[in-house]
Amino acid sequence: MNEFEKQFQELHNFLKFEDYSILTKRIIDCTLDTENRDFYIKTVAFLNWLDTHENKTTEKVEKYQTLLDELYAFLSQKPLAQPNKLVSLNAVEKVYGSKQFALGPIDMELYQGDILGLVGENGNGKTTLLRLLCGELAPTKGELKYHFKYEDQYDLRTQLVYIPQRTNTWYGTLLENLQFTAVSYGYKPNEIDLIVELTISRLGLRKFRNHSWKSLSSGYKMRFELARMLLRKPQILLIDEPLANLDIIAQQTVLEDFKSIAKSPFRPIGIILSSQQLYEVEKSSDQVIFLKNGIQKNLRETADTPNEENPSVEKLIIEFESDWKQDVLADLFKSLAIESLQFNGGTYIATFPKEKSVHDFMQLVATQKVPLLYFRNISNSTRRFFVS
Repeated sequence: MNEFEKQFQELHNFLKFEDYSILTKRIIDCTLDTENRDFYIKTVAFLNWLDTHENKTTEKVEKYQTLLDELYAFLSQKPLAQPNKLVSLNAVEKVYGSKQFALGPIDMELYQGDILGLVGENGNGKTTLLRLLCGELAPTKGELKYHFKYEDQYDLRTQLVYIPQRTNTWYGTLLENLQFTAVSYGYKPNEIDLIVELTISRLGLRKFRNHSWKSLSSGYKMRFELARMLLRKPQILLIDEPLANLDIIAQQTVLEDFKSIAKSPFRPIGIILSSQQLYEVEKSSDQVIFLKNGIQKNLRETADTPNEENPSVEKLIIEFESDWKQDVLADLFKSLAIESLQFNGGTYIATFPKEKSVHDFMQLVATQKVPLLYFRNISNSTRRFFVS
């Protein structure tokens, strides 16, 4: 079963379990994958029908199923994209005057369909790296190479889309701005309104199409910027702190949107996003780079033994909350050969030898009836870099 077939199997599960919100988004993704005006018309008509017939469940399910069947029949004849390398960095450094801050050396590669997460505390180089990638800054050392065709710097910057954390003010309505973007980036005149309507709906902006910049929350302003940039059909999407000012549910929704957009079987793009939300980014990313004082540490890297750069490799590290005191817990975990127990901002960080497992930890906690409010295995999380 290829990725396209897996995608449609997932869509039928959404329909079966009545998860209509995410199903609608994925149908829009599939419609855009067709690059066919007839399907644009059908899906926009369906979205308009949903606006006034949301509660007609039987008829709604029938319409979803019909549209899914037609999309499957069309897309199953379309060749799948073969993910290509988009950008590579080899020992790239950026040093500011008097060496007040130095980023790097950075080594990384990004392919179509990949999501790369940049995590770390403020002031550690995430924004600098994004600005290097989009061409706003030039490297001091090393090689930054783009592996797709472009004619000049303007063409390159068109294919590299950077959304900063603080976006510029725009005027007019959201709809007018997106229509202007579509006109500027080569869509056919008879497709512009359809493409814009699909993009607005995909990003949850249908109710806000006639709103101005001042009347949108920061979260919806970010969604507008994403809609505007996706209309440019970029190769790489660079986003600085897209999860800032969003609640946990909205964060998960946005990251799931990024994942679906990046991994289109027919139009994959590369996404690099920065965030301080470690766990959420880790769940959605194919690669994770942790930056501390400008130095790169990779989440997915492996090593046979701990080292100075990565001292916690090959350890079991558990983060947990409990009402019990540190000395009581330390005595309890001696039976698991605990190596350290740190109290860190309301949570405990317990480090055990690699021979121990989460099962061993939970078995002891259950046997001794230790009150746990929360626990997480952070052995393979960037969180370990904060506590090492």
